[in-house]
Amino acid sequence: MKPAAFDYVMARTVPEVVDVLSNGPNAKVLAGGQSLILEMHLERLSPDVVVDINQIAELDQMEVRDSVLRVGSLIRHRVFENPHAVPGPLGDLFALAVVNIAHPPIRNRGTMAGSFGWAHPASEWCGLAVALDADIELAGPRGTRQVAARDFFKGPLQTARQPHEVITAVRWPLLSGGTGVGFIEHRRTHFCFAQVAVGATLNVGDGMIERARIGLVNCADRPLRAHAAEAALIGVEVGPLSDGYRLPADHPFARAGRAAAEQDAAPIAEPYADIEYRKHTIATVVARTLCQAAADQRSRASSLRGDSR
Repeated sequence: MKPAAFDYVMARTVPEVVDVLSNGPNAKVLAGGQSLILEMHLERLSPDVVVDINQIAELDQMEVRDSVLRVGSLIRHRVFENPHAVPGPLGDLFALAVVNIAHPPIRNRGTMAGSFGWAHPASEWCGLAVALDADIELAGPRGTRQVAARDFFKGPLQTARQPHEVITAVRWPLLSGGTGVGFIEHRRTHFCFAQVAVGATLNVGDGMIERARIGLVNCADRPLRAHAAEAALIGVEVGPLSDGYRLPADHPFARAGRAAAEQDAAPIAEPYADIEYRKHTIATVVARTLCQAAADQRSRASSLRGDSR
């Protein structure tokens, strides 16, 4: 199929984008276009105007200031495949997550900010943003504003962005040097969206978990932070590490996984996965991701001590 006819505008400034969005009855923004163009070809979307932002240089910038990473809305997924593109553990977490996003050609064109604008429940970036308290920066007729990720997602493909606003950046707080990170995704086939994906960070002091953050992907109609699972971990001793595949039922990470599945998540049945299966998968992936984060934290702690064992 071919998309319905539409007007095309190549914007040169953010105010120009805002003007088009404010005056166009049904305007859409084109950055990477990996979701937009497909939906237009399938005629599930028929915008009257497509405004291309790829020539706006200020949107193609990434910088760290005051311990906050600001990612402009033209920064492509592929940038984060290099863990050194972002300082500290956050760069390693991004590198773990980004390789799960579609395929290399899509990562070459698609943008992080585009994932937030699309707000698919299986988006890896959106789940991490909720877990890490990221903010989405928007520009509109009344100026700019920031919306916390936890308030930005309203449901499948629904956000707090108004039709006349454009996402200009995503702001991520950096992680402290000793933070352990993990990200694991489970999908039915390599070509499918994630059935479940989990991102986690752990901060440990004297062998006890001081802070945990867990983001759940495709475990509800929007990305979630697993507050109950996190609470179950605070003050718990990490103990011997495991690969996560043979955890005893009373292991703290196994208990946190069950809390995430039963108390935090709200999965719906899918053609190849009923609710019972999905809850089991959530519990398992959470536990394994926590094991990965704990191993990463221990490795970082050894490096900081200069321990080569």
